[in-house]
Amino acid sequence: MLYFLQKTKAAAVCLLAVRLYLGWMWVTSGFGKVTGGFDASGFLEAAVANPVMKGEGLAFPLYHAFLENVALPNAGLFSFFVMWGEIFVGIGLIVGLLTRSAAFFGSTMNMSFLLAGTVSNNPVMLILSIFILISKNNAGAIGLDRYAAPLMGQWPLLQGKQKRKAKSA
Repeated sequence: MLYFLQKTKAAAVCLLAVRLYLGWMWVTSGFGKVTGGFDASGFLEAAVANPVMKGEGLAFPLYHAFLENVALPNAGLFSFFVMWGEIFVGIGLIVGLLTRSAAFFGSTMNMSFLLAGTVSNNPVMLILSIFILISKNNAGAIGLDRYAAPLMGQWPLLQGKQKRKAKSA
């Protein structure tokens, strides 16, 4: 399965379809937030007031504390991060630039929404993002990553330790 996802052209085509679907979902969601005057404070207040419960206790007490003490007091900042993050994740997935980074940050948002108690299409988007993440560079093979990856390989911080040691010796 890993070989198929990471090495084959058929998987690259399938991953392109997954990328386009996820990208479109993120861009349309983000665009609606940017043009609609999105404010996350209502969502955050509801997530704090009605947390995910496990029996009599909180299912995710650390996440609840984070929402209550960090996210809610800074709701304007989090609103900005969510709406623009959704747009940039979507664009990255659609054009195939920094594909795995876009999938990672999209997955982070999906998990945040799930931990806050919102289900909707987040589980499906999370599973599809995992396929992109484990496919390594094949997810962006049909996209701008094909051209950007060789250039990024020349950046010292992105090279492996062995390559840096070999150059310094």
